[in-house]
Amino acid sequence: MELSYRNPPNISLSRPHESSANSSQGLFLNSCFNTAPSSSIFTTFTITNILLLLPLSLYILHTGFQRWRKDGSREPMNPTDVFTYHMVAMELFGISGSVVCSCGAFLDHPMMLWVGCNMFAIISCIKMFFHVLTCVERYVAVVHPMTYMSLSKDGGITMRNISIGCVWLICAGLVALKILITQNFIVILFFCNLVLSLAVSSFCSISVLRVLLRLGPAEEGSNAGKVDKMKQRAFVTITAIMAVLLMRFSGNLVCLALAASSLLSYTVGCVVRAMGIWFCLPSSYVLPLLFLHRAEKIVCFKYSSEAD
Repeated sequence: MELSYRNPPNISLSRPHESSANSSQGLFLNSCFNTAPSSSIFTTFTITNILLLLPLSLYILHTGFQRWRKDGSREPMNPTDVFTYHMVAMELFGISGSVVCSCGAFLDHPMMLWVGCNMFAIISCIKMFFHVLTCVERYVAVVHPMTYMSLSKDGGITMRNISIGCVWLICAGLVALKILITQNFIVILFFCNLVLSLAVSSFCSISVLRVLLRLGPAEEGSNAGKVDKMKQRAFVTITAIMAVLLMRFSGNLVCLALAASSLLSYTVGCVVRAMGIWFCLPSSYVLPLLFLHRAEKIVCFKYSSEAD
């Protein structure tokens, strides 16, 4: 979801709908930010993330650092936890961008709006790759256990690090691309990433469910219960990710369609567009909450302490 600055150069705001077609715009239109309700909605969203997501992200990073200090290189980290660490680190940049964007709107500072809103928008798109990596990792562990076991050491760690590095490079590349060009591409990127993420998570979820529903001969015996619990946790993880991504996609699509409708006034359309950002909130919390679930920090969802 992209937020643009209030008065971009060489763009007239005298006709909001016309300028929105030509400017660097997103689900939050550039001129929509001139309306107090839209600006207030995004500021409320930012405050919510500061109060809830920021402490949660810092706690997860602190936990990861403590584990690294305790275990060092003697014991490899849970791959799902590694993806969570990087996602919450990226969330910190996203929260910083939304704070700068909100301050720019409050201070009527175009450059702050441009920098903060585009930083938030790009990170909001790219962080979905960590959802995809988590789903693929769980899928391989359940559907192709022999391959997963063969890659569980150096080979798997190398591939995982390369994948994570690519995500960060893509993020940096898009930031640089946005600085160099003014045409809008964030909205297209946003929905393309959502469709891709939904397709991958749906495929992984169905594949894991099929394996979960049948018990192979090799899984019978003393290890059957342990294997089944591992598959169940993998299915819950993938399904939770798929559910929040579906909510994000459908909610933003409906808001965008309603805002474009001629039945709504321009101001009401801006408010509807602004409300769409709240559908992005669950996808920011799903991996951190699943991390707490695995660490047995959420008492009401506490499960067996067996490692993934």
